[in-house]
Amino acid sequence: MELTHAVLLGIIQGATEVLPISSSGHLILIPRVLGWPESGLTFDVALHLGTFIAIFYYFRRDVMAMLKDCMGGFFQDNATGRLRLPWMIVLASVPAALAGKTLEKPIEMIFRSSPLMISFMLIFFGLVLGFAEHYGKKSVDIATISLGHALLVGCFQCLALVPGVSRSGITITAALLVGLARTDAARFSFLLSLPIVFGAALLKGIQLAGHGIEPGMAMPMLAGILVSAVTGYISVAFLLRFVQSRTIWPFVWYRVALGVVIMLLSLDGILL
Repeated sequence: MELTHAVLLGIIQGATEVLPISSSGHLILIPRVLGWPESGLTFDVALHLGTFIAIFYYFRRDVMAMLKDCMGGFFQDNATGRLRLPWMIVLASVPAALAGKTLEKPIEMIFRSSPLMISFMLIFFGLVLGFAEHYGKKSVDIATISLGHALLVGCFQCLALVPGVSRSGITITAALLVGLARTDAARFSFLLSLPIVFGAALLKGIQLAGHGIEPGMAMPMLAGILVSAVTGYISVAFLLRFVQSRTIWPFVWYRVALGVVIMLLSLDGILL
């Protein structure tokens, strides 16, 4: 892999994993349009690790506080939202972890080679995000989210296995639908992604340890980690600031427009 490819893919991963526009859809389609070869296992590890570093570093104080609080008694009747939140995130991560372990390969086989399906997912779940933005009550604080609602958001996260859906997009959608305020929906989405992104990086890292790093991939891997981490951190900060005063609609329209372009290219035989 050329170093310039690694840098561009790292930028794409860092931005699109965080923003609700589908990292998998972009990482599958953009190299295909540019005629680049598959990135391979080594670079997949780099991209997942870079994204994890970005989100973890941005929320490092929250994570440290949750680790300190997690033994505070989830099952205590008088436990505060602050004490319950770490357990909410852990339990809500279970459905996506199980789905990823059992369904990732079959889903990739079905959807990865079909730009038309990816375009449909971009459009459909973009419109679902718009529905949640319009009809969500936006009145629930992250500290008062119930276990049932947290688990519902976690179940929605399973859909992120499908290219074109977007992990942050589908979890923000679900969080808005259960009534979270826009900023809290984005914040809960990022915190919920930490165990899954870390788990994905760990599993792929174990696979990589068995295969070994391909010759010539050390520098592209390091570049991918660094660039995706920096871009991801900037994207997290941007999105959290953006949703404080603006709606999600620009991302909805971006998804729809991109989906339509991909669909037209696919139907025209340009993108196969």
